[in-house]
Amino acid sequence: MTAEAGLPILRLGDILISGLLADLDDTTALQFTDELTTRISDEGIRGVILDISRLEIIDSFVARVLMQLAATGRLLGARMIVAGMRPAVAITLSELGLRLTGVQTALNAEQAMELLGWRRPAEAAEEAPHAS
Repeated sequence: MTAEAGLPILRLGDILISGLLADLDDTTALQFTDELTTRISDEGIRGVILDISRLEIIDSFVARVLMQLAATGRLLGARMIVAGMRPAVAITLSELGLRLTGVQTALNAEQAMELLGWRRPAEAAEEAPHAS
């Protein structure tokens, strides 16, 4: 967890999972971006899931932060997935003319995990070879 920004960044293997809040301010955004990008670089992260399901609306500042996070993560070699986008947020991004170029989207965090190769334990156990 990033203590400075107060936004959790969880690690599962070589994947980071975090989220954005609607009440993101300049200071928190900079601290969060710094923490996330440092961890991508230092920890050899191959995938990042940004869960935005708590955003009911989005303004141009939060949209810009989201686009910058995604672009920076991609430049550092991480696959970026934005998960949980609500229809109103998608409409607003479209109306603002903002595109999340090079970023995959997923309906929820679980689908994003699957895109990065994670499977539910029951599915993984079914596919594991059985000892004879």
